[in-house]
Amino acid sequence: MVSRFLAHDLLWGMTAQQLPTDAPVWAVESIRAGQPVVVRRALAAPGHVAVGIRGRLREQRYATTMSMAVVSRRVAPEALGHVESTCNLPALQALARLRPLLDASGWVWGVSGSAGFELASGSEALHEHSDLDLILRTPQPLGRDRARELLAQLDAVGCAVDMQLQTPLGAVALREWAGSSHQVLLKDDVCARLVIDPWQSSLESVA
Repeated sequence: MVSRFLAHDLLWGMTAQQLPTDAPVWAVESIRAGQPVVVRRALAAPGHVAVGIRGRLREQRYATTMSMAVVSRRVAPEALGHVESTCNLPALQALARLRPLLDASGWVWGVSGSAGFELASGSEALHEHSDLDLILRTPQPLGRDRARELLAQLDAVGCAVDMQLQTPLGAVALREWAGSSHQVLLKDDVCARLVIDPWQSSLESVA
């Protein structure tokens, strides 16, 4: 078992008995059905990781924590980029079209959100109007001109694509970074804040 998990990783191993007593019934049912939980950006006690449980409905999202000691399996978003599916929904069609482009980019990329959950678990999570959620690992800065080029390519696939850039300091939406605003919203495990450059220290951030 790895000792450190990243946002959007999917984890298996939680049991219904490990949930808080006030957890909603649908969350308990999801865990009993063997569904994974997703790592979220939040602080947790030592030896634990902040996670979220998905239900069948869009509004069914439950935040809790999970002991790292019970994790039996981990699937990272980058492990899902080349998982094939017989499903013919727009989000997965867009993924198939984007694979060559993203593979050629030189960056490590992956699938998150509903598409990632479905590809990893085999459970239906997508529908006809689902967005495709992607992440791009960007340990080095991605210039804004290159971000605009990439966004234009994503917008040309016929399905709404939401890509997050995962920088060493947190996550920023590609669409924001490719925009004209001087500041962008950077999310880390503690908070979300406006920054000038999501690859620079928080000394340049603006509350």
